[in-house]
This record gives sequence, structure tokens and C-alpha cells, in this order.
Amino acid sequence: QLQLVESGGGSVQPGGSLTLSCAASGFTLDYYAIGWFRQAPGKEREGVSCISNSGGSTNYADSVKGRFTISRNNAKNTVYLQMDSLKPEDAAVYYCAAFRSGSYYYQSLDPNRYDFWGQGTQVTVSS
Repeated sequence: QLQLVESGGGSVQPGGSLTLSCAASGFTLDYYAIGWFRQAPGKEREGVSCISNSGGSTNYADSVKGRFTISRNNAKNTVYLQMDSLKPEDAAVYYCAAFRSGSYYYQSLDPNRYDFWGQGTQVTVSS
């Protein structure tokens, strides 16, 4: 069974940090681009960051540039999202997603591009 499982969510104060993990089971992530998305109550799902299958290309939403860093360890079949300088507006359920890509450098923040989704992990930012 193909699964993506997010972990690492939690509650932090503004200015704090969290690292989210997205682990794949049932398939290898080597050939998949990965994206992180988030959805807050009453808001549309938003693309946060994405990374190509090689890790050679990344992209970020303007709202998180300079604060979030996406990375991957294909040997561990895991993708990470390091989130620093968290703001209350970053609070949401964070999802990772994957699509198979034939390009080492192609990635996308378009959620319609993605084939597999995890169940999400909650991130709360409040004082």
C-alpha cells in the first residue's frame, strides 16, 4: 500500500521552529517530486514548498521564503520541512504529497499535479 505519513507537527510560540517529516512507505521516493501544502480553517489549501526528485530544484510560497527550508533524504525515503520564525498565520494542517516525475529538476506548487497525499499534521502557533 502506497502511503505518505507526516510527523513533527505540534504547538509552538511565535518565533519558534518545527521540523516536519514526510515518510513514504510502499514505494520509493527517488522518482517523485514532493510538495508541502497547508490548510487553515476556513481557508483554501495553499502550496508551501516543493522539491524535485533529485533535490536539485526547490520552490517556496512567498509567504514562507527565507523562513522555511525543504530537503530530502532519499536513502531514508523521507522529505523534511524545516520551519523557522513561525508566525501565527503559519498555523494549519500541513500535508505532504507526491507525484512521479521524469525530470530531476521539475517541481510544482500546483496541488492538482500531485497523486498521493498524506493525512496531515497539525501545526499551531500561538503565545
